[in-house]
Parts: sequence; structure tokens; C-alpha cells
Amino acid sequence: MGYMTEATQDFAIEAWHEDGRWSIASLPDPDDLTHIIDRLKKQQTNGGAVALIAIDDEFFLAVRVLGTHVKFFISDISCAIDYEVAAEFLELADIDQPEEEDEPLPAGDIDIFSDLGLHSMELSTLCDDADLFPDEQIEAIANRLGFAEELSQLLES
Repeated sequence: MGYMTEATQDFAIEAWHEDGRWSIASLPDPDDLTHIIDRLKKQQTNGGAVALIAIDDEFFLAVRVLGTHVKFFISDISCAIDYEVAAEFLELADIDQPEEEDEPLPAGDIDIFSDLGLHSMELSTLCDDADLFPDEQIEAIANRLGFAEELSQLLES
């Protein structure tokens, strides 16, 4: 069960890995992708930094910065038709905008978390699970990457 109420709000968190442990923080504006990416780039950690962003009950975005390299992942490309933030995300990620008839499929770097133990197959399965809301998908990702406890404390506060 997710922590969000009926009127779910968008939320974004950043997580960074340093000396074998995760730290996480809330990001104030889930729609400000440029700001989020800049913040991740400033983390300068050896394990890189990750942003996970839930939008409505519809989809989530993941951004990962490792050094100068930025990886992008969206759980449902078709959301870019209705959501400005998803369209902007695809632009930043250099992914083609979807057509009206496109399937609601994940897009971007499906291997974004492979080296952290969340493989593309598992991430894809998570995106396909129609019973999960974006905040629950993000909780599942946090769980696999190893910062579920920090995330639940952050969302409860």
C-alpha cells in the first residue's frame, strides 16, 4: 500500500550512494527536470545519483547521473501525449515523442539500474504491473536498490 492519499500529489526524491550507503532527500518541484538533473550532477558521488519522480497516478520518471553521463527512463512513453513534463523528459533524453496510437510502454535506458541489482527484465515487469501506482513502483525500486526504509521515513515525514 502506498503512502499517498486519494488526491495523490506528484513527488520526487533524489538518492545518492556514498561509502556503501544511500542518502535520500525530497526534491521540491517534480516538474522542474532541468533543476533536478543539475542537482544530481552536483552530488559528485562515486555511486552516482538517482532521481525518482512520480506524476499523478500515471507514470514515473527515473534519472541517473554518473559522472558526466545522464541516463533517462520513463515508465510509460504514451504519457508524453498528455503530460508536458513527460514530453520535456523525452526531449531531454533524446527519445522520440510518441504517436497517438503508441502502446503505453516504458522507454529510455531500461538498464538504468542494472549495475545496482535491478535488471531490465525486472524493471520492465514493474512497469507492466497495472495494479501498481507510480509511488508503489518507486517503493519497489527503492526496495531493490536498498533505500526503501529511508524512502518510507521521508514520505511519512
